[in-house]
Amino acid sequence: MDSAAVLDLAVQAIIVSAKLSAPILVTALVVGFAISLLQSITQIQEVTLSFVPKMAAVALALVVAGNWMISEMVAFTHLAFGRIPELLGG
Repeated sequence: MDSAAVLDLAVQAIIVSAKLSAPILVTALVVGFAISLLQSITQIQEVTLSFVPKMAAVALALVVAGNWMISEMVAFTHLAFGRIPELLGG
């Protein structure tokens, strides 16, 4: 088993996981920042106010980016399974 091939596959897995989580995390960050800004402008100090808009925005992001996320994951899975013989030394 070549350690360079294993490390390469691990790096690719980390990159794919970062790419897949980016739309959800960025959406939650932007909506959370906007709600916090609105709360600071209007001086409404309700902690639970940002939960519903953030949940709706994340659901919308999943609907919009879900197809791309699934195709990326399937492509990576095919790549990983295709590299099994290389990882086993065959």
